[in-house]
Amino acid sequence: MDVLLDEFTLRTTLPWQVIAARLLAAILLGGILGFERELAERPAGLRTHMMVCLASATFALVSIEIVTMGVFVDDHVQSDPIRLVEAITSGVAFLAAGFIILRRGEVHGLTTGAGMWLAAATGLAAGLGLWLIALLSCVLGTIVLALLRQLEVRLSMKKSPEE
Repeated sequence: MDVLLDEFTLRTTLPWQVIAARLLAAILLGGILGFERELAERPAGLRTHMMVCLASATFALVSIEIVTMGVFVDDHVQSDPIRLVEAITSGVAFLAAGFIILRRGEVHGLTTGAGMWLAAATGLAAGLGLWLIALLSCVLGTIVLALLRQLEVRLSMKKSPEE
């Protein structure tokens, strides 16, 4: 029973405050870039940039945690655990690109693609037992998608001519 409970503790090499600060910084920095793109009326705007930055930070944190995991220290393991991140990142990026379409001169599906990429990072973290990283990236991604949609709507309403 202790082994089972041990699996679900929030132990990471980095303190949870550092992980949270890094993920929040990624959202903030992605938001700065995305806000500029939003003002320039580009298809990849605020939420898309924030999701891509959050996903990248999550992949980076997962990589840091992987190299310190005991399961990969054994001499019998002959692979580089970081290749797991590379494979998932490129595979999901290819899949996410399928959601991006150009219709009537407008690009659609960018945020879906970025969200899918973040889902892969979150799934990787959860699959490796990095529960804190998985939980924080999922919660922060949900906040970006749900709450910031309202900001995007307000910005687009200000840009459209009043009737």
